[in-house]
Amino acid sequence: MTWTLPEPMLTSPVLDLDLRPGWAAEPKWDGFRALVSVDAGKVVLRSRRGTEMAPAVAEVVAGAVQLPDATALDGELVVWEERRLTFQRLQNRLQRRGAGVVRASEERLAHFVFSIKLTC
Repeated sequence: MTWTLPEPMLTSPVLDLDLRPGWAAEPKWDGFRALVSVDAGKVVLRSRRGTEMAPAVAEVVAGAVQLPDATALDGELVVWEERRLTFQRLQNRLQRRGAGVVRASEERLAHFVFSIKLTC
């Protein structure tokens, strides 16, 4: 099956969270917007501008490989530090390669957060 990765959604701040029926909201995470997709067992993780991010966050890719084929998720890459998000640690992760990535992941894991709406 051939399909293309969808365009990421961009956030818009609102003062009043009065949602119309069928709409959903999510908090503003302190991270990088990203798309993860799985097709034929291959995981692709890209920024909203198309930059390949998988080499810097192998632990996220290892988790995503468990998703079913033809899955695409729009979410945010984040790094937690003592009960809060740290954008600086995430930036450092994305700038490293090779052994530097391994060391950084041992210090602080990266996570991919996303929101879903289930309907029954």
